[in-house]
Amino acid sequence: MTPVELSRTVLHAVRRAVDGGELDVTVPERAVVTEPGPGGCGDFSTTIALQLARPAGQTPRRVAEILRPHLAGADGVRDVVVTGPGFLNISLDDQADVLTALVREIRSRGAEYGHGDALAGEVVALRVPYEVRAEVVADAVVRIVATQGGRATVEHGEPVNLRPVPAPEDPAPLGPDAAQWALLHPAPHDRPRITADHLVQREGNPLFRVRYAHARIRSLSRNAARLGFTAEPGPLHEPTSQVSTSQVSTSQVSTGHEPTGQEPTAHRPTGHQPTGHHPTAHGDARFGHGAGRPYGGPLGPAADTAPAADVDTGTDAQDVDTGTDAQSAGAPRRPPVTTPPPPLQTPLADHPRILAVAATQRAPDRLTRHLVTVADAVLPFLPCVLPRGEEKPSAAHRARLALAEAAGTVLAGGLSLLGIDAPEHL
Repeated sequence: MTPVELSRTVLHAVRRAVDGGELDVTVPERAVVTEPGPGGCGDFSTTIALQLARPAGQTPRRVAEILRPHLAGADGVRDVVVTGPGFLNISLDDQADVLTALVREIRSRGAEYGHGDALAGEVVALRVPYEVRAEVVADAVVRIVATQGGRATVEHGEPVNLRPVPAPEDPAPLGPDAAQWALLHPAPHDRPRITADHLVQREGNPLFRVRYAHARIRSLSRNAARLGFTAEPGPLHEPTSQVSTSQVSTSQVSTGHEPTGQEPTAHRPTGHQPTGHHPTAHGDARFGHGAGRPYGGPLGPAADTAPAADVDTGTDAQDVDTGTDAQSAGAPRRPPVTTPPPPLQTPLADHPRILAVAATQRAPDRLTRHLVTVADAVLPFLPCVLPRGEEKPSAAHRARLALAEAAGTVLAGGLSLLGIDAPEHL
């Protein structure tokens, strides 16, 4: 069961409670499911009981208790526990298949993943002023509305119903991609920044992080093909508990922890490498820096110092695309470790909801911020995708590649809706 399917299951539970006379509410259009927060349990959690409490005239806890048996009896649900003021914590029969099913769904739908029918048959009339930002926002809204089965038209004249804060100056000198991002990324009520920051290829630039993540994923796919394997959804972990200390485990990467024996970046002097540690061609465990580049080190020639003997990908190192095309463009530095990065499954599963919200609220800025979330979640995961050292490609590597490519599909589709190029190389 994917998060999208679970959301439908929650709505079906609400409908059964309403049909049975236990609740007197209007069934909402969608139910948000997320990973459990502090104090929660299970695989997913939903706040639907808190959402329905006021219209039902009952406490959230009581609404949750009414919904619990309807959810617990649904196919694919193993247990439901009510915690806090009324959070419903859901455990699934086979959690290992949730991420696999999500990746398969994204792979099967491709660029159409997230498209729905929230605006099916509706015509959205956009009336905008003669101003560059309004024109760009309206153009993006037209494409986003189409993903939800609607059709948007753009007109000029009063009364205006789409008037974002105008750009302070002409964004054309930034180039097409950076100009689009500069005008679309801020909320409509915020004044856009038309500065060269949007062209800087460093981690502080959200546009660069999104495009860099996509380029890295495409590079990993090319490298995997040269190593003789392709993507296949499945479990991300090896079946054995024996993990080489030279590897970065999926759990370490996805939670932001350092491999055993390495200092956290926040306490490591610039350019310092831990004793006995040599960067591989797969790079930094956070952002995938190039071979030999010290964490947070300079991007000059002195940075590439690792001997070739330290890199073994199972083929000629000079012939392998290691997913670091962005080295010359200035790959992002690894920031200090503060809080764990968000899990990748959540933003991928949330993509359909974000598209629906962006379409119904005429808010492409919601999509831009979502793409940044996806990029920031996938970048720490990428270094564990390909085999390291003398490893041979395994089912886990194929599954990790499939997950990375699913994230790349979401990034490419989102950038396309915004009118921005998704680069194969950067």
